[in-house]
Amino acid sequence: MAPLTTVLAQAPAGGPADGIAGWAAGLVETLGGPGAGFAIALENLFPPLPSEVILPLTGFAAGQGVLSLASALFWTTLGSVAGALALYGIGAMFGRERMHALWARLPLVKVSDLERTEAWFRRHGTKAVLLGRMVPIFRSLISVPAGVERMPVPLFLLLTTVGSLAWNSVLVLAGYALGDRWELVEAYVGVASKAVLVLVLAAAATWLVVRVRGRGAEPRHRRS
Repeated sequence: MAPLTTVLAQAPAGGPADGIAGWAAGLVETLGGPGAGFAIALENLFPPLPSEVILPLTGFAAGQGVLSLASALFWTTLGSVAGALALYGIGAMFGRERMHALWARLPLVKVSDLERTEAWFRRHGTKAVLLGRMVPIFRSLISVPAGVERMPVPLFLLLTTVGSLAWNSVLVLAGYALGDRWELVEAYVGVASKAVLVLVLAAAATWLVVRVRGRGAEPRHRRS
């Protein structure tokens, strides 16, 4: 059977043989499961690396016999947990006091905003960490507030493992089933990722407009 990188090299220029897919394919072909796990660990630390490319490609590699399907799921999930744990550690080292000190220096925000966010996380943190692992963009970022709020590490690891295994399984199995059409996964999940990003930016813009208008209305209210 032809090497994975050779199979990808048959794609048109600028296609899957290039860029991140080519890099990930080289890792998987050289290191097998650990290479896929390393790529996903980096994806957690650097969200611009797309899991919707790495995971289906790993599934495709399993279909090509480069590694077993069980190895693909095990190592990608281990990589997800390792990357999430690193971000949790960053949040824990930063801590609530530094977070509050930084927040107090930011324009247009109030301490009460952060306190409400903390209260929300205390109530819903378990669901946020579990389900957040299956939401593009948030799947990486959710580890940081979990660290800031010092969620118990065993609970964090359990939730992250379960959520990551679910997300990874869907994308790896899709790549395995689709074979050389694994790029379809990237296309569909990429649309979802862009939709989430647009919603987040729209929500942030709405919040900013409301906050600026509120600040502008305060002096007039005092003079009346």
